[in-house]
Amino acid sequence: MAEISASDVKKLRNITGAGMMDCKKALKETGGDFDAAIEIIRKKGQAVASKRADREATEGVVLAKTNSDQTLGVITVLNCETDFVAKNNDFVSLAESIAALALEKSPQSLEELRELELEGRRVSDIITDQIGVIGEKIDASYYEKIEAEMVVPYIHPGNKLATVVGFSKKVDPEVGKDIAMQVAAMNPVAVDKEGVPQEVVDKEIEIGKEQARQEGKPENILEKIAQGKLNKFFKENTLLEQDFTKDNKKSVRQYLEEFDKDVKVTGFLRYSLTD
Repeated sequence: MAEISASDVKKLRNITGAGMMDCKKALKETGGDFDAAIEIIRKKGQAVASKRADREATEGVVLAKTNSDQTLGVITVLNCETDFVAKNNDFVSLAESIAALALEKSPQSLEELRELELEGRRVSDIITDQIGVIGEKIDASYYEKIEAEMVVPYIHPGNKLATVVGFSKKVDPEVGKDIAMQVAAMNPVAVDKEGVPQEVVDKEIEIGKEQARQEGKPENILEKIAQGKLNKFFKENTLLEQDFTKDNKKSVRQYLEEFDKDVKVTGFLRYSLTD
């Protein structure tokens, strides 16, 4: 049997990320053949992945990143089963690498991101291998991007909530951060009322009418009451009309206009593991 050195075991561990004992065992099984040992470890990952497929992976790492000139922003999510793994340095490092790859390549979809190569291997294959190493279900579950004249990211401490916000022109970094934190804290459904989907508007009107009807209001004024409730919905749930979290005597729109009356929010993304 070929002699398996500690340096060989370490080399295989660096390639696969598998534990030292798993690497040593694989090298012994293959008589020191690295390619065959890598295949054994990958097959183990696939087997574990198959067993974990029906498990809930609700923990993980949510990241927001922008490119150097802040014209492109992405949010990526790498899920796992436990908070213990979510805080593991290797897991966080993998999540960071996937986010950086998404930012660099700007794929059109999550499926396309999974097929991209990271250090010579597909992201999906690396994730499968890590399932075998860690023993938990791992999944790249979310990816979206936003482009604008300026994009500002925010990651809430703990890596469970992140946002990116697009602006029509360059803004003061502190102002941009305030708006990104507003999105994180208040979870708006749209930038303004024009951005609220019509089906949401219709649903709110129906809810408003039904509530008024249950209160015994006459049928001929239900529409007016419902419109009033809809306006309240817009104020509470659209970014620019919300009360500014740092000063609720003004709206977000008013806060922005204090700095630049011409700047507009072009869009935003928000993802939370805890909502």
